[in-house]
Amino acid sequence: MLYFDTSALLPYYRTESDSDVIQSLLAAQNTPVLISQLAQVEFASALARWVRMGELSEPQANLVEHAFHEDLVSERFLVQPVEMAHFERALHWLANRNTALRTLDVLQLACAERPNTILVTLDTVMRASANYLGLRTYRFTSE
Repeated sequence: MLYFDTSALLPYYRTESDSDVIQSLLAAQNTPVLISQLAQVEFASALARWVRMGELSEPQANLVEHAFHEDLVSERFLVQPVEMAHFERALHWLANRNTALRTLDVLQLACAERPNTILVTLDTVMRASANYLGLRTYRFTSE
């Protein structure tokens, strides 16, 4: 099962350099992709930032928000709750001081740490940290 962090989720809804590869990857899935509640919050934060910065108009942001909501309802994505165990795991990893992870990123990794799950991220620091911590990560063909 694939787990998308926010960096992999956003290019599906807005044209970015990696949008094509993300769209192809999602189109190839026969089962829903996991995301966390945290990704939902970060998604809303990105939309708000894009509107503030003039990168999207309010009507455009509403369309993106609606498309994301429809994908949640249709179960293209399954939302994983962020639980106390995720916070504990994140704290453990941060306490070791072996990665450059920040709070929200380490929580994403804690949510992605599941049996038979592959993390899909476009963030190179996140990928390197995930590999260091023993998580499986998706390898894009251009890598």
